[in-house]
Amino acid sequence: MKAHLLTIGDELLIGQTTNTNAAWLGERLSRLGLEVERTVTVGDDPDRMRDELDRSPQRAELVVLTGGLGPTHDDVTREVVADYFDAPLQTDDAILDRIRHYYERRGRQMPPSGPKLAQVPQGFETLENPVGAAVGLWHESTVGERTRLVAILPGIPEEMEGIFESSVRPRLEARDDVRGMQHRTLITSGIGESSLQERLRPVAEELGEKVRLAYLPSTNGVRLRLTALDGDSAAARDQLDRLETKIRERAGEHVIGTGDVTLEEVLGNQLRAAETTIGSAESATGGLIGHRLTGISGSSDYYAGSVVAYANRVKQDVLGVGTETLDEFGAVSEPVAVQMAEGVRQVLGVDVGVATTGIAGPTGGTEENPVGTVWLGYADAHRTRAVKRHFVEDRTLNKQLFATAALDLARREIGRKSEEEDEDWMPR
Repeated sequence: MKAHLLTIGDELLIGQTTNTNAAWLGERLSRLGLEVERTVTVGDDPDRMRDELDRSPQRAELVVLTGGLGPTHDDVTREVVADYFDAPLQTDDAILDRIRHYYERRGRQMPPSGPKLAQVPQGFETLENPVGAAVGLWHESTVGERTRLVAILPGIPEEMEGIFESSVRPRLEARDDVRGMQHRTLITSGIGESSLQERLRPVAEELGEKVRLAYLPSTNGVRLRLTALDGDSAAARDQLDRLETKIRERAGEHVIGTGDVTLEEVLGNQLRAAETTIGSAESATGGLIGHRLTGISGSSDYYAGSVVAYANRVKQDVLGVGTETLDEFGAVSEPVAVQMAEGVRQVLGVDVGVATTGIAGPTGGTEENPVGTVWLGYADAHRTRAVKRHFVEDRTLNKQLFATAALDLARREIGRKSEEEDEDWMPR
């Protein structure tokens, strides 16, 4: 089954709001086995919206619209859809009641525009919104000999995602015509796209016409997207199983999980299983390691906290980095990274300390330590270690990359079974 995405809103066209909905929906629909053939963004323009509604059924069985379901004057999606499908708007009293209670629970009175949210095109199903006030809409019809499915969702990402997961996804999963392909995602860490491709070259050369392998790099690592095009679901799953086995054999410890698992989740599970606590000493990352670790529910089981030692005097006074060490080697050096990791272990009373000290840029680089250089420190009760990494020249990217590299170093060291030499880590 093919799908078209239509995201609506002037704010998307002028860049005032980043269009994350299209990326999120594309990934979710592809995972279900749909082929997302087209994604279009239009402003709050009824004529453009009608043009796209005309175009979609010629090539796609499903069209998903997001945006324009709010109560304000420029939210016109509901009216355009009602007119296009010749489905007069009707007020749903149950929805109106729920919307009134939605505002009352927040100590507010329903605004005069609130009843607009309870208007539903005749013949459309409503999709409950577990997050906000505006309901989603669902419609099934036949155009010629083709099925036509239409899902209309709010533009607010949290509301759109909530309605999709609770109402749209189950409807699609129940259909027999949605299983044309199977997808699987493997999550890797500690290895860049180029190095990973080289490792997997023999596997890629054996792929047949019905199996695909894609590399999706980011500052958090490289995702491997596996696709089987076999119409038989069981056969497609078997193909993905065989491909995953070959990839794991060649990529080894770099494969950290499947689906939506994150590096910080994997590390957290390691720490919890080993009953080990960790703390971070952060200079170049400015607290990002702590931010990512505390993004996991229950991380207080193993994460004690962070010392953001950006200035040298904080490295000295709080973490115990030696003045002579800083004078001789400089802040961005192996000895300082090690002493920071050891220092945070002592200060926070944790089992493991991880540290970052580097040059995020765009200034501050030297011939010995150009912009993008980071030293990562690791310390536990048995060993200390520091590794040097080189990344890019963009400050924001470097901070993200430094944090990812530090988390991956901790993952490797905690789970280490041998003293294998580490790969250089880069997203590309």
